[in-house]
Amino acid sequence: QVQLVESGGGLVQAGGSLRLSCAASGRTFSSYAMGWFRQVPGKDREFVATIAGSGGTTYYAASVKGRFTISRDNAKNTVDLQMNSLKPEDTAVYFCAARRRGSIATIQDGYDYWGRGTQVTVSS
Repeated sequence: QVQLVESGGGLVQAGGSLRLSCAASGRTFSSYAMGWFRQVPGKDREFVATIAGSGGTTYYAASVKGRFTISRDNAKNTVDLQMNSLKPEDTAVYFCAARRRGSIATIQDGYDYWGRGTQVTVSS
């Protein structure tokens, strides 16, 4: 069982930056690919970014590519999402997810464990 706890959400003005962090329990963190998803009320949860267990491969949703960066520290069991040039449409609850395989995935069903989420609000 893997437990995930997100932190770093908050309120920021458009054009600003936030850094989300996800702390994971467990001793085999490097064997898990990790992902970030986001959800707004009334809409489906959508993929944001993913990183392979080794950290060598990343992939981003088109809407955030070039603005967001996913990274991980396998020694600390953490995965971060650096968000720059934020837009009001980035407002959502952001969720961290872990996948019991090292390869990346962009769909919710590809992930086995989820955090409870952290709110990000971008004001215009």
